Amino acid sequence: MGLAQVDTEATISYDEVLAAFDPVMGLEVHVELGTLTKMFCGCATEFGAEPNTQVCPVCLGLPGALPVVNEKAVESAIRIGLALNCEIAQWCRFARKNYFYPDMPKNFQTSQYDEPIAFEGYLDVDLDDGSTYRVEIERAHMEEDTGKSLHVGGSTGRIHGATHSLVDYNRAGIPLIEIVTKPLRGAGERAGEIARAYVATLRDLLKALDVSDVKMEQGSMRCDVNLSLMPKGETTLGTRTETKNVNSLRSVERAVRYEMCRHGAILQQGGSILQETRHWHEDTGVTTSGRVKSDADDYRYFPEPDLVPVAPSRESVDALRGTLPEPPAERRKRLQSDWGFSDLEMRDVLNAGLIDLIGSTVEAGATPAGARKWWSGEIARRANTEAGADVASYALERGITPAHVVELEGLVTAGRLNDSMARQVWEGVLDGEGTPTAVADARGLELVQDDGALEAAVDTVIAANPDVAQKVRDGKVQAAGALIGQVMKEMKGQADAGKAREMILAKLTS
Repeated sequence: MGLAQVDTEATISYDEVLAAFDPVMGLEVHVELGTLTKMFCGCATEFGAEPNTQVCPVCLGLPGALPVVNEKAVESAIRIGLALNCEIAQWCRFARKNYFYPDMPKNFQTSQYDEPIAFEGYLDVDLDDGSTYRVEIERAHMEEDTGKSLHVGGSTGRIHGATHSLVDYNRAGIPLIEIVTKPLRGAGERAGEIARAYVATLRDLLKALDVSDVKMEQGSMRCDVNLSLMPKGETTLGTRTETKNVNSLRSVERAVRYEMCRHGAILQQGGSILQETRHWHEDTGVTTSGRVKSDADDYRYFPEPDLVPVAPSRESVDALRGTLPEPPAERRKRLQSDWGFSDLEMRDVLNAGLIDLIGSTVEAGATPAGARKWWSGEIARRANTEAGADVASYALERGITPAHVVELEGLVTAGRLNDSMARQVWEGVLDGEGTPTAVADARGLELVQDDGALEAAVDTVIAANPDVAQKVRDGKVQAAGALIGQVMKEMKGQADAGKAREMILAKLTS
């Protein structure tokens, strides 16, 4: 009797997976360093340049071209290792990783194998419920990026179904740091959340170090998700798959959960997992088979003969340690305390990516509450709906700075504008009409300071609303809000609402 056919693309529910298996993850994050030149040559690294305009004999792998190590890239690698609590090698070297891929011009990648620049570290990750998970770091090593293939003529953008392919070697040779975790066990149902939180925490750390722009959507930071399942009660690791180049936090979590459900279905059918690379499809939320995954021996690593070893002195490492910024998690806690934000307010600020903008605005002289208010309101809405961009990028494009917020808040504090007027002014600033003061002047927005005019408006409103006025006289002070609204209308929004309230209560309750 023949063996039953196993559907390798079937899935079972997440709960079914967790009932029978324990997930084990390994996360490999590739980070393009923000150096001006490539890892082993002087070619530029600017993103988005015309294809094959940032290349030379070295990064094209032409015969006789010799590489030279980028000193800034080595320093960045050491700083990353230190920030990840790693040991820094006193002596390490590069190796050749041999395999064929169309967009790798040399047919080998200059990388590091058994002698990485940084090793044995960890990163503590805060989870959604406030708990902490420690991710053990196996290594952080230096290497170069490959080129980029563009598959044309198909519907998916992948090689299957394409009529032809183009290769852009601009990216070939850009400095990369690959950060590899040890197997992450014990995650259980939170495996996806932990993977997402780890990549998010790592992204924040790398941004604080200013070693990369960590733009996942541009590929300058991407994650390979290794996943396997162990039957409950066993300790032997299962066969893993590697989902390549996942480029968003949400997708990291979704890829983990999907592969868990797919592995579980195969194992429950009595099948075995093929060790392979998988492609993640953002639109459908599934993975598809790529190629059979090689083991280290298949890459035929050997020391790179054209590069001398890297041997950072202890003095240079200590000097780089002194350049490390305050860890992002500690900074967030300090700023939340300094600013007096609630947990919910701080979470909203973080989700909107506003922490640096608010920090700069507070340093420029605004109150924390004012900075949060003006950055998270209309400008955030416009950035999302008009440009699909983050607030910082949108503000930079429009020339809007923390100084604008400080000036706007100053107009309110000085009593020239009320909150309603300030919102109109801010909209004018966002529309490119000038500074807050210029917009207020041009639109004729200014609170009426004439108490006589205000009192006349109050008397008119009280006379026109006897029923409401009587409620205030009878002790229902909240009814004064309706009268204040009428006063604001009478004065075309240019009355001081606080003064109007005081005047109304003085006339009706004294």
